[in-house]
Amino acid sequence: MKLISTQLSYFFSDKQVQRNVSALLKYVAFVLLVVFLFAEVFHLIMVHVEQQEHSWITGLYWTLTVMSTLGFGDITFQTDIGRIFSMVVLLSGVVLLLIVLPFAFIRFFYAPWLESQIRMRAPRQVPPGTQGHVIICAYDTIAPGLIARLKHDGIPYFVLEPDPAKASNLYLEQVSVVAGEIDSTITYEALQLSQARMVFANREDTVNTNIILTVRETAPKVPIAAIASKEDSIDVLELTGATHVLPLKKWLGEQLASRVNAAHAKAHVIGRFRNLRIAELPVHHTPIVGKTIRETRLREMTGVSIIGVWERGRLHPARPGTVLTEASVPILIGTEAQLDELDYLFAIYAANPNPVVIIGGGTVGRAAARALQRNEVPVHLVDQNEALCNRLGDVCDAVFPGDAADYHLLERAGIMDTPSVLLSTNDDAVNIYLASYCRHLNPELRIVSRITHARNTEAIHRAGADFVLSYDSLGVASTLSILQGRELVLLGEGVDLFSIPLPTSLHGKMLAETGIGARTGLNVIAIEQNGTFITNPPAATHLFPGAELLMLGDAQQHREFIELFATA
Repeated sequence: MKLISTQLSYFFSDKQVQRNVSALLKYVAFVLLVVFLFAEVFHLIMVHVEQQEHSWITGLYWTLTVMSTLGFGDITFQTDIGRIFSMVVLLSGVVLLLIVLPFAFIRFFYAPWLESQIRMRAPRQVPPGTQGHVIICAYDTIAPGLIARLKHDGIPYFVLEPDPAKASNLYLEQVSVVAGEIDSTITYEALQLSQARMVFANREDTVNTNIILTVRETAPKVPIAAIASKEDSIDVLELTGATHVLPLKKWLGEQLASRVNAAHAKAHVIGRFRNLRIAELPVHHTPIVGKTIRETRLREMTGVSIIGVWERGRLHPARPGTVLTEASVPILIGTEAQLDELDYLFAIYAANPNPVVIIGGGTVGRAAARALQRNEVPVHLVDQNEALCNRLGDVCDAVFPGDAADYHLLERAGIMDTPSVLLSTNDDAVNIYLASYCRHLNPELRIVSRITHARNTEAIHRAGADFVLSYDSLGVASTLSILQGRELVLLGEGVDLFSIPLPTSLHGKMLAETGIGARTGLNVIAIEQNGTFITNPPAATHLFPGAELLMLGDAQQHREFIELFATA
């Protein structure tokens, strides 16, 4: 009964519903008036024309049976006037009762009632006792990937959706959602904000500012991670009260810029783990091309270990016999001093002073150009928006307005001589086309590209891209790094770094005996045990209680590891 009363209260509180019900009641009153009028005319004709006496109830009974087309035939007119009146009543009943009334009832009452039922389907509050949860303020393109990782890590979450209809659809899709206004303290109290682990403000910058202020009013100490679409909004969000500000588009440009080939061969640091650095080393035009990992002797010369090898978008385990090709990009792990030693050895190789070509001058492209300029790498930028190009002179060495599919334009931009091209348009189809086109024009260059939808990763790699990264995966990785209290390590699309305590089922075994790689696909790149850190551990390494495994792979492989070994 309480649920019904709540639904009725919500239903009749809607102003549009109130207007609809008022219109429906007016129509019903009109129909009743017509019925009573016909009943009165029935009596007049029966008395003065048919010479019959009937009660008032009989007149009402006859009118309703005729208007509803039931027509039992127990009361009939014998004169033409009576029969004409009967036809008028019958036709009026067909229109008023059988056509207009059902339509009006459905339009003004039943349909709104069903809609209110749907709107009320999503919960308005979290279950009592909820704590340690993440509040996601929008179900955007980042949310599905983030939700999948939160489920994988056993972290509860709730999506805040102000539109009750959208909230109900998410609820039907089995998304943990709460319907409520994003700028209302009542909503956040219903979300048990004071017990939340973090609030993820992933709406527009202006809306995020409002969210932060409302959250701070309700629970001043709850961590807030807010996305900043514009660089100018970073300071505003920080001053408003955001604990972490995520300028994802700026970061995406910088991450893509760190993956290009430019000037001398150099290890690009892409993350940190404890006191170790994780880096990538494009080996194009270096003497280790054609050699196996064992033959490179990088570990003996510098102490750096190769823990994986990228080959056109696919991450392969670092086997001693793995041969490095021109397209190979080894992933390295070592200390800062060891990576400096590696850079010293490779500084004389792959010298290409020609500018990097960036196609797309949006937020991501501009951020990439600035990052390259800070490293003193020359940049040529191509964009079809001439007005935008006129404003980009300060972020690159030369600007080329026009269509990037124009061969002569790309030739002037330096596509034939550049070491790398960076595709930063926000259209996946365009980036896939340009990856194939640039690969055809210059088979030796390194192609780095952004994508919007993860489903296009395989397609753009097939088109020729060497490295791909999406806005969504960057958003998920950034948020998880905050939740886990670690530095952001972004290896590539769909690949992550997992640090897992050694399961009891693997105590005392050699690494080869575990079959981790064969059974899950995860690549064990390091083991920490007894206070020492073993990178690229040999297959004969014994695993002892208290050890910690550092592994490369995707979330599905991590899930399989947990299922296989943690429950064994």
